[in-house]
Parts: sequence; structure tokens; C-alpha cells
Amino acid sequence: SHTREFMERLGNPQDGFLVIHVAGSNGKGSVCSFLNSVLTEHGIPTGMFTSPHLSDIRERFCVNNEMCTRQQFLEAVRLVGKTAEEFVQEGKNHPTFFEYMFAIAMVLFQQAGVVCAILETGLGGRLDATNIVAKPAVTIITSIDLEHTQILGETIGKIAWEKAGIIKEGVPVVFEGSKKEAAEVIQRVAWERNAPVSKISQENLKILLNTGKIIDFSIHTGYDTTRVRISTAARYQVSNAALAVTAIGLLKNRLDLEEAKILRGMEKAFWPGRMEEIAEDVYLDGAHNPAGIAAFIETVRGISHKPGILLFSMGKEKNCRETVRLLCQSRLWQTVILTRITNSQRAANTEYLKQYFLEEKVENVEILTIEEPGAAFLEALAKKKQGQKVFCTGSLYLIGEIRPDRRIVDD
Repeated sequence: SHTREFMERLGNPQDGFLVIHVAGSNGKGSVCSFLNSVLTEHGIPTGMFTSPHLSDIRERFCVNNEMCTRQQFLEAVRLVGKTAEEFVQEGKNHPTFFEYMFAIAMVLFQQAGVVCAILETGLGGRLDATNIVAKPAVTIITSIDLEHTQILGETIGKIAWEKAGIIKEGVPVVFEGSKKEAAEVIQRVAWERNAPVSKISQENLKILLNTGKIIDFSIHTGYDTTRVRISTAARYQVSNAALAVTAIGLLKNRLDLEEAKILRGMEKAFWPGRMEEIAEDVYLDGAHNPAGIAAFIETVRGISHKPGILLFSMGKEKNCRETVRLLCQSRLWQTVILTRITNSQRAANTEYLKQYFLEEKVENVEILTIEEPGAAFLEALAKKKQGQKVFCTGSLYLIGEIRPDRRIVDD
């Protein structure tokens, strides 16, 4: 493939790591965070490549839990850019933005002496730039939902087939199998490729405690039960955590991992913008498609005891109408403030969004539009009464604009 040829020019850095490859519609970034936390807890030099970023492009390239410095980033960009120029001079296609990002990650990881690399696919799986990794140690497929249907196909089965493209001959695959249609496709592809499967679904999982800050749950597989604690209010993180713990279990002997450190790494894991409480009763969540919003609503219901304030914005290629319907049917809001992601051609028009909300005819909900996200966020905080919660959701880009800047300051 095109990516393969480009990476060969760079000396195939991606072949020098033990790779964990993650695809799926929802939860990929969270699964990567869990894995990253467990491996860095063991002191294993670990690189994590994810997308999109919230406020700084370097967030896509993490080494040992910290994003790369500006200097490291620039050096990698120069090297990859020079290679891309030579490529184009020979009449070949210029790498896409995502291929460029992937190449930068692999160069950075190689220079940092990374042992394990956690790679999140960009879109789909089968044709994704990350899929040139020939022999990952384990592959993971998170829950599948209708997304990017114009590219990946119109049904859950077709999308699952694209994601299952990361399954390699003989490489174990751990997957979220709650949707029958997706599970059947993934199991068939795994069988064709002699890939051992571990299926995680709701009936394997039992929530033992949810305090709104931590969740304790257990995973039952055959005769085995594992208890895990994660630091979040979001119930949807339980299946992501279960996927990560199961994949880690498959690497336990190969990497000499210890049970106590695995559990400690799971508990320490943190994801910016995933039901993240940035101030008391103020939450940011990057849900951006109907399945993500459904999981978001379930969490809100569990932690909110009176109608809250919703700050909402969305990308226009997303399934806006369906998402708005779910938000309205939940009856969880006193006020909805609609805003627009700045500098994004992909942002949905606030007037259209407002129309969708009005069409749902929900009584006693105030609907406001404030174009500028910062001003909209301040208005949400001003309206918040004692005991009320504020939730911001609909787009990772919105979260990136609101989130207090926690970036690592360069030396």
C-alpha cells in the first residue's frame, strides 16, 4: 500500500515495537488510556498514538504518559516532511494528513526508545494507515456503531467488517460483542485468520459500586473472576476497562506484568474530556454520535438528581437529528445552550440545531443559542443553581475549546 511504501522510506520504525492495535466506533481512546496507564505503571517505555487532539496536536503522541516536547515534535516533522517531499518528487502521492501523523508518531517512538506502542486507528481499520503493522501482539475492537456510513458502509455488519480488518493471522483479538450483528462478523473474520478471540459483553460484567467518582466492577470469564476499580463516573467506561484488562492479561507473561500493578494502573487511568469533572458539578464529555450520547445520558442519569444544564455543539456530518432526539427524550435538562465550534468548517449551524430541538416539542426546557463557546460556557455556569450539574458534550473539538489548559509546559 501507499502507506507501506512511505514507511519503508523511513526504515519501517513501526516494526520495532510490541504493538497493541485498537479499532472500533466508541471508546478507542479510553481503551488506549487504560493500556497506557498499566504499561507505564510497570515502567515499560510506552508510546501512545491517538486522535483527534483536544487543544494541542502533540497530544496525539504520548511517550511514557507525557506528550512529546515541541523540540521532539519538530525534529520528527522535519524528517517526515523531507521524506514526503522526496516521495512527491518521484511522482508519488503526498501522504494524507493522517499518514503524516502516523509516520511522525512512529519516528518519535523510535527516537524515544519505546518498547510497547499503543496505536488507535483513525477511521475504520482495514484501510487505515495504522494497519500496515504486520504482527501486533494483540488487537482490540471496541463497540461498533453506525458512523462515517458514507465511507464505512450503511450497516453495523459492514462497519464491523471494516474494523475487523485489523485482525491478523494468529494474533489474539479482544472485542466488545454486545451487538450480535457486529460480533458475528468479527468472529467470522477471526476464525478465517486463526485469531484466538476473547469476547466481552454486558453479561460478563457486573458493577459492584459506583460512587460518582469511582466504579468497582467484576469480569467473569469461564471459571475466572477479576475485580477492577476505575476512577470515573461513566458507566460506559466499564466495558472499555474490561477490554483493556483482558488484552493486558494476554500479554502478562510476555511482558512480565504483575497483578497488583495492573490493577493500580487501571485505577490511575485518566481520560481528558471523557466525563471529566473540571470543577465541582461541571462535566465535559466527548460523546459525538448517537451511541456515545446514549452512554452519556445513562451516566448523567446515574449522577444527576435534578434537571441540569446542557452545553451542546456538533459536527455537521454527524447524525445530529438522532442525537438531539435522544437528548430531548432523556428529559434531563432545564436549559440547553447551543454553541458553535470556532474555526471549524465542520460545525453544525446553531439555528439548525435549535430547529431540531424545537421540533421535539419538549416542555419547560429553555433553549438558547450563543455562538462563541467561551461565552456559552460562562452563561452555563451563570445559570447553574445549587446542586445542579452542567454537562458539555457533542464534540471533542468543543471540549478542547472549553477545557482548562492542562498541557505540559515545555522545558
